Formats: sequence, structure tokens, C-alpha cells
Amino acid sequence: MADKKRTSKRATIPDNFESLESFWQFWDKHSTADYEDLMEEVDLEMDISSDKAYFAVAKDVLSEVRKEARHQGVSTSTLINLWLQEKVAQTSQHHPA
Repeated sequence: MADKKRTSKRATIPDNFESLESFWQFWDKHSTADYEDLMEEVDLEMDISSDKAYFAVAKDVLSEVRKEARHQGVSTSTLINLWLQEKVAQTSQHHPA
């Protein structure tokens, strides 16, 4: 009986979120624990080895990059990698091997 009360008071998860921002806002205000009865078990295999390198970025620069990434609809790391690839390509044109 307690489960029925809890499920009746919870907000309905939208079928489709209008944006990533609305998705974040919903889950910032709600707990997944209240929706366990709607969850499905998933088998997952994950390779945690990485070929990534991490670098320090000034906070003010990172803030601007994050804003631009959201504006373009990509992740911050994707935008940084795209910009770096462009810069490397430009540099390679000016300094052939």
C-alpha cells in the first residue's frame, strides 16, 4: 500500500523532453529511487581503459567553451576536440612534415 501512495504522488516522466536542459531540470528535482518500478534491468559490458589525456583549463575559458558547446548541441569535450583538430590541421598546412 505504501508503494501505491508513493507512485501516485510522483511526477510523470515526460515521454519526450523538449531539450537536454529540461531533462536535467527534471532529474535535478526528482529522485530515480521514486521510479524504480519503471526501470528495466540492462546487461552492460564496459571497457574502462582509455586513450584520453586530461589537461588543465582555466575556469573562465572552460565556462565559455561549455556555453558554446551547449549552443552547438554537443558535449564540451567534443567541441574542444573539434577545435583542436581544426587548429592542428591549420598548423600542419603551414608546417609540412
